[in-house]
Amino acid sequence: QVQLVESGGGLVQAGGSLRLSCAASGRTFTMGWFRQAPGKEREFVAAISWSGGNTYYADSVKGRFTISRDAAKNTVYLQMHSLKPEDTALYYCAARYGTYTTYDGSYNYWGQGTQVTVSS
Repeated sequence: QVQLVESGGGLVQAGGSLRLSCAASGRTFTMGWFRQAPGKEREFVAAISWSGGNTYYADSVKGRFTISRDAAKNTVYLQMHSLKPEDTALYYCAARYGTYTTYDGSYNYWGQGTQVTVSS
């Protein structure tokens, strides 16, 4: 069983930055970040392979967000720059035993979410 705990969310002005963290309690493979805004479906944001050598991003965040992982700490990060009001959402960390996918139904474990609010 894997437990995921996110942290780092908050309120920031447009153009600002935040770094989200996701600490995992057990061994994980592909790790991903998803987000869900009020009234919208959950969407893929970014993912990283077990080795950290491969990263994947949604077009909407490419060039602004960076996903990384610290194997020693079993922690995944999402560094977010140039934040926009449309980035406002509840951000979830997820883990799966398979390879990368944008499909949230394929992820085995989920965190409780951390709120990111970007004011205009």
